[in-house]
Amino acid sequence: MKNFSINAVLVAAALAASASVAQAQELKIGYVNSERVLRDAAPAKAAQAKLVAEFSKRERELADTATKLKASSDQLERDAPTLAESERSRRQRDLVEQDREFQRKRREFQEDLNQRKNEELTGVVERANKVIKQIFETEKYDLILQEAVFAGPRIDITDKVIKSLDNGAAAK
Repeated sequence: MKNFSINAVLVAAALAASASVAQAQELKIGYVNSERVLRDAAPAKAAQAKLVAEFSKRERELADTATKLKASSDQLERDAPTLAESERSRRQRDLVEQDREFQRKRREFQEDLNQRKNEELTGVVERANKVIKQIFETEKYDLILQEAVFAGPRIDITDKVIKSLDNGAAAK
């Protein structure tokens, strides 16, 4: 009688384990690599191109200013031994003032660029999230992750999300 009850317990445990395995197999999980979406999707590339177009002129102006400041500094170093003390001091003050103005413009440029980048990326992220939600609902996923330490290619739906974004799904 003891063997029968042990066997019954073992059979019950095996049935419970196989039922939980069957349930786990029915669980539909997906993974989206957000970094790839923000790098490879057409809306992300369009946002990047928009930022380049918007900020490239200011960036070139800053680079030109930096080149001129460097040339002025080099010229002052070459001329310093032959200049009168008052002229050397005046040119040094001018250089310091020009550099201060350059640093201020560079900071403003970086702040403006970061703000616009955040605005553009927010729009792309919102659209991507809409696409992910559509995929979640239409393909009956139980869980879609955007951050994971490891994810196998079987559950990676990043290409599907990028393709949907490229095709204009969840447009603004």
